[in-house]
Amino acid sequence: MIQQEAPHSEALKIGDVVEGTVEQIVPYGVFVRLNNGKRAMIHISELSRGYVKKVEDVMELNQKVKAKVIKIDERGRIDLSIKKLQEGNARPARATSPAEDFEKKLASFLKASEEKMMDLSKKTKDGKGSRSRGKK
Repeated sequence: MIQQEAPHSEALKIGDVVEGTVEQIVPYGVFVRLNNGKRAMIHISELSRGYVKKVEDVMELNQKVKAKVIKIDERGRIDLSIKKLQEGNARPARATSPAEDFEKKLASFLKASEEKMMDLSKKTKDGKGSRSRGKK
């Protein structure tokens, strides 16, 4: 698809919030005609913070949308995100620090690993090749 620059439109940049109308729905997202005449895409993963099974569940043709510009490639194609506006670019606060989480995971792993090693050690001590059959 050839992207044409509208001569009267202002240049978009990453981070801009734009408005447009859903022009086409495809299984992997929607194409939006921006108010400045340009065409942009919103991938299914950028439609909502929640899981979206089908694009039609959250979008419909001619729906007005407000989204954030997240990418403009070298060919001038524009990618948008509604999800980025919903998030406000802030993650929820964590109850513990990443270092504490790591320490807990490491301790859990070491305990499980030690238990598996003990179990393996018992099995090998009880008789190597315990499946062997004696001659009759």
